Amino acid sequence: MLAPCLLRRAILTVPLVFVAALLVTEPGRADQAAGTAIPAESRPCVDCHAFEFMQRALQDLKKTAYNLDTRTETLLLQVEKRNLCDCIASNLLN
Repeated sequence: MLAPCLLRRAILTVPLVFVAALLVTEPGRADQAAGTAIPAESRPCVDCHAFEFMQRALQDLKKTAYNLDTRTETLLLQVEKRNLCDCIASNLLN
């Protein structure tokens, strides 16, 4: 029961840490590029590219979370089955 809860917290925390890291590093980049001026018409849409990147990252995280969740449930079922078999075997011996 504790593992799925921790997994969900980790899944929610990873994107937040990523966004915070982007926000922290962004002012440093702005200082480096302050001397160059590129016309808006020739620049790619940064917001669009960032959105697409974050959308792909979110899809990857969802796939990873689903795979981890499925694997966790499988392992928990194996443990429960093993405990049940051990319990039945010990009852038969008594």
